[in-house]
Amino acid sequence: MSQVPTKVGILLFPGFEPLDVFGPVEAFHTISKQLAKINLVWIGPSLDPVSTAPKEIHTTTMGSTVDTRVVPTHTYDNPPEDLEVLLVPGGLGPRVPTSDAAVAFVKKTYPKLKYLITVCNGAEIAARAGVLDGKRATTNKFGWKASIATGPKVNWVRYDRYVADGNCWTSGGVSAGIDAILAWMVHVYGREVAREVANEMEYEWRDDKTWDPFAYMFSGDA
Repeated sequence: MSQVPTKVGILLFPGFEPLDVFGPVEAFHTISKQLAKINLVWIGPSLDPVSTAPKEIHTTTMGSTVDTRVVPTHTYDNPPEDLEVLLVPGGLGPRVPTSDAAVAFVKKTYPKLKYLITVCNGAEIAARAGVLDGKRATTNKFGWKASIATGPKVNWVRYDRYVADGNCWTSGGVSAGIDAILAWMVHVYGREVAREVANEMEYEWRDDKTWDPFAYMFSGDA
């Protein structure tokens, strides 16, 4: 266990998708209690709270107010020097200009990481950073065409729930991030540990990376 990573960073940007973050974080929280040491940090553009629904991003046609905010522990300009794993969520945020800073951060940070994990269209940020070039990867199935357009040099895999290529792990949309993080835990900690995490979460784990029903549901693209 001494060689496994312990320092995990969650990349935050305005307009991130809540479950892209909190699904995997629940798995990290669960494993950290008795199964593995995890030091989790939150990395944002500043130390101000980062919103899932900032005013500058149109997130609703219903006049709704549903806003989750996370207070970063670190900034893009001052991340932990010993960061080993970086999780990049998706959402509407990757498709607006304010995400350029997140792209630059991933590009700068990736060479130092042991693992990069993207959830949903968080793969757009990694693709724009160039770190997925020449690699197999997947992304959100609902907005497939828009996502893959950000990475013409990426070998996109449409029908997989998640894909691992080297130290890059990418998942399909939203809830697929939980399946991907559990699969990553198999890789790092072993299947027994990952299964214990899934069971404690009372999560019905889709443990078949080649089967993503939403790839077929949204085969007409969006």
